[in-house]
Amino acid sequence: MVANEHNELITSLRKIVGDKNVLIDAAQTKLYREGKRYGSGSVLAVVTPGTLIEQWKVLNTVLPDCIVIMQAANTGLTGGSTPFGDDYDRPVVILNTTRLKGIQLINKAEQVVCLPGATLDELEKALAPHSREPHSVIGSSCIGASVLGGICNNSGGALVRRGPAYTELALYARLNEENQLELINHLGINLGESPEEILNALENGTYRPEDIDNDDRKHASDKNYAFDVAQVDEDTPARFNNNPNRLFEASGSAGKVCVFAVRLDTFPKVASEVFYIGSQTQDDLTNIRRYLLKELPRLPIAGEYIHRTAYDIGAEYGKDVFLFIEKFGTNKVPKMFATKTQIDIKLEKIGLKGWSDKCLQFMMKFFPNHLPKRMNDFRDLYQHHLIIRIEKQDVDLVQRYLEDYFKEHTTGNYFLCTAEEGRKAFLHRFAIAGAAIRYRDSHRDEVEDIVALDIALRRNDREWEEELSDELNKDIIHKLYYGHFFCHVFHQDYIIRKGVDPLEMEHKMWVLLDGRGAEYPAEHNVGHLYLAKAALQNHYKRLDPTNSFNVGIGHTSRRRFWGDHKSVAE
Repeated sequence: MVANEHNELITSLRKIVGDKNVLIDAAQTKLYREGKRYGSGSVLAVVTPGTLIEQWKVLNTVLPDCIVIMQAANTGLTGGSTPFGDDYDRPVVILNTTRLKGIQLINKAEQVVCLPGATLDELEKALAPHSREPHSVIGSSCIGASVLGGICNNSGGALVRRGPAYTELALYARLNEENQLELINHLGINLGESPEEILNALENGTYRPEDIDNDDRKHASDKNYAFDVAQVDEDTPARFNNNPNRLFEASGSAGKVCVFAVRLDTFPKVASEVFYIGSQTQDDLTNIRRYLLKELPRLPIAGEYIHRTAYDIGAEYGKDVFLFIEKFGTNKVPKMFATKTQIDIKLEKIGLKGWSDKCLQFMMKFFPNHLPKRMNDFRDLYQHHLIIRIEKQDVDLVQRYLEDYFKEHTTGNYFLCTAEEGRKAFLHRFAIAGAAIRYRDSHRDEVEDIVALDIALRRNDREWEEELSDELNKDIIHKLYYGHFFCHVFHQDYIIRKGVDPLEMEHKMWVLLDGRGAEYPAEHNVGHLYLAKAALQNHYKRLDPTNSFNVGIGHTSRRRFWGDHKSVAE
């Protein structure tokens, strides 16, 4: 497109969504075109539609001559909802959906229809009066992640019984082989015939109960995962993004289509309690994991692992996020992050990059220790920490098992948490996820970047603790290990020294992971960081035959109709 055509397109977009909802200035678009940890690039415009009809009209206006990058909260960690570099063959338009709020409870709140801007936090609150929960209630909900983003990335999985976010019921638009935009209604709800009818009926919720098809041949959650995760002797991972069994239309689409809505199962709340376990050896945690997955009458609800180093970095560099959530709740966190980003942009312009992080860290020194005493005591005693949430009716059985186990194995111990201790333990675990970023931004003089790996180990791995060579260790300042222990999905963040090439380091790590039979990524999707394997590439090509959405993801082609091209990262 030439300059005049660009101007005409911007004018057309402004007529659709309003002037203030079309951003073209580099300072204004920075928040949208840079990933949280990884990836950035230039864009022609960022467009934020306010209705589903506006979103449909925007797609019709920019396609097929532009590349569309679908984006919600931009909370991803692999650059999967931002551009990557500047070598695209068409102009890039980010279509941000955060204004498209909407949560509709159906089938007595046993299912829900979510529009593109609905967040996990909002869904959790909408279901609370019905004593039900969404697929995920911890982790991503703390940073404002969208429900649709989770589906498109097969993310989540912290809750052992529910597995990765998945549905076979969605409403989405795609550009077909003839370069024609088509709207596909697979929600299982009769909403009309034309795109305008369908989108208006959906957004306004004017469909009737009898319009909802409850044919159980199409699933609104992963029905096989609870069985899969319990197979602790299998020589393969429980879940990972390249798994063809969990790729279905919107599920695992990674922005290769424009999703307007998804239909999902909800889950009953169950009474539970939390155990905190510490040990000096991986064998203890392995034995406990295998017992709970094989012998417990009901699967555990959640199980989160923290290594001592991650505990320490999280306690110091995740403290402000922890205290903010304690004081204001998770729903205020996205606005807090957005405000901080705007401040960072202004400081960077005057040569003060990273100063907001340094100031926040300085302020945190004046606040008292925020973690429970018994947790901190275990930190001093043990390097491996495991937080387990158990259904209340199984608590006595688990307590007897742990009591007997640690009488025989003196390398560790446990305690049954109070309600406050249990809440803070899980909150600390998820504050750790952003702590590496704060450490990097507070130590720019000595830190090059973070190499963040998201890996799924084999279900039968008994020796899951990583050992790196001296050659790799010399380039690493800190190693943060934490993750979803029962499904053996680990997040491994390496804070690397100034001058070390992070991509080269990452590729060395991949070789080690391949040797261990691991799959990666496990739940953050490939973004522009990882390679999309054959199953995932085939899924993308079926959804997006013209290669017009989220082009180049997974190191795939950046050319129209999937033409030959090497990605920037190669």
